[in-house]
Amino acid sequence: MSLPLVLPDDTQAALDQIAAAARSYLETLDDGPVRLPDADAAAARFGGSLPEHGVGTLAALDELVRDGLDAATRSSGPRMFHFVTGGGTPAALAADWLTSVLDQNAFSWVASPLGARLEQVTIGWLRELFELPERFGGVLVSGATLANTTALAAARQWWGERHGVDIARDGFVGLPPVPVLSGGYLHTSATKALATLGMGRGSASRYIADTSGRMDVDGLARALSDLHGAPAIIIATVGDVNDGDADPVDRLADLAERHGAWLHVDGAFGLFARLSPRSAHLAAGVERADSVVADAHKWLNVPYDTGFAFVAHPGLLGKVFSMDAAYLPRPDEPRPNFGHLAPEASRRARALPVWATLRAYGRAGYRALIERHLDLAIRLARRAADHPRLELLREPVLNVVPFRYHPGGLDDPAALDDLNRRIGEALVTDGRVYAGTTRYLDVVAFRPAIAGWRITEREIDLLADVVVELGDRLR
Repeated sequence: MSLPLVLPDDTQAALDQIAAAARSYLETLDDGPVRLPDADAAAARFGGSLPEHGVGTLAALDELVRDGLDAATRSSGPRMFHFVTGGGTPAALAADWLTSVLDQNAFSWVASPLGARLEQVTIGWLRELFELPERFGGVLVSGATLANTTALAAARQWWGERHGVDIARDGFVGLPPVPVLSGGYLHTSATKALATLGMGRGSASRYIADTSGRMDVDGLARALSDLHGAPAIIIATVGDVNDGDADPVDRLADLAERHGAWLHVDGAFGLFARLSPRSAHLAAGVERADSVVADAHKWLNVPYDTGFAFVAHPGLLGKVFSMDAAYLPRPDEPRPNFGHLAPEASRRARALPVWATLRAYGRAGYRALIERHLDLAIRLARRAADHPRLELLREPVLNVVPFRYHPGGLDDPAALDDLNRRIGEALVTDGRVYAGTTRYLDVVAFRPAIAGWRITEREIDLLADVVVELGDRLR
């Protein structure tokens, strides 16, 4: 019988085996491709029926390492420019390992004093890092999607109370549709949150944007006036996924205050603009919002999956997410119980890697990281602008640089889009660097995001070179 309870304890041998594999993996991370040529074939080797008798701990791990590393993308390495992906700093990576070893449920203090206390400290440190007022309460979640869901659930509760209804208790019965106003930068995770919360993806169909996609302040003012004082939710974005731009949050906050609306800011990676004087203007006014969210596994560079939500009216979180059972701690007890403030009841102790990386590198370390990435974005933009077969589509606003391959003599828009689409597919298959395509300014373009702490000038130049090489080959 291959059961842990009847076999000798091989935990230490298993950890030694994985530690050796991790050392080997990390030694090649800087110079190796993001995606191996046989990644799909390696992934396909996993399958078959559930085994009747297991192969044992070390044999199973050997199989996982042998085939799994070939199938995995090197997403924590310096050649990853897709999906605004960071990568675990040394402190965060090691603390994340410890998190698995300790295996804490961070629902409550009684379940894990360590998890609860570090989340309390970490939320305070993040509030200081982003210069948010002390009135903001916060909670760690799995990422920006769940952070948007958490914050917008508080906004939904607020909206219901403005109509005299406790939505968490009684639901939407008898209430009108929730008016949600946003611009062209609205991220799909926010619309997913609206669908999850029963407000509907269609509630955010009132896009009020200028030609660039940025929220139109005058148009928003008219839309709010048309509501004649009825409560509404405004969703602003700091850090558009295609070019890093931001909605004018300060001016939106003026309107929200004037019309009694809830202002939510999705700052998945753009919130980090507040760390540098060079970029802080993009996130000016965030401190005036009613809710603010961001990812930690993006520009904070902690391992997946971690995000955080801040709410200026933290009591609303407890109204939505608190749980009542005889065996659970009461929501009003003085010790922190973050499971009463977020959707998850079973909660990984995500605070450990976040605390470790902030303790290790501090405000100055992260300011230096952001500013280095701003410099690298400028370098990539110059490469694209100066190369005869690349076209820079916008000067860098933050850490995302939109550009495309554009050889001379190819002026047909459809053919040019098709070529860049094929280059994007080839780039993923090639694997030396990873960057995806998007539709930007109504053309197919690349939108590499510079977020990983390992990225240097070498990887920036390699990205431009590989795009040109593949484009020349596919013309």
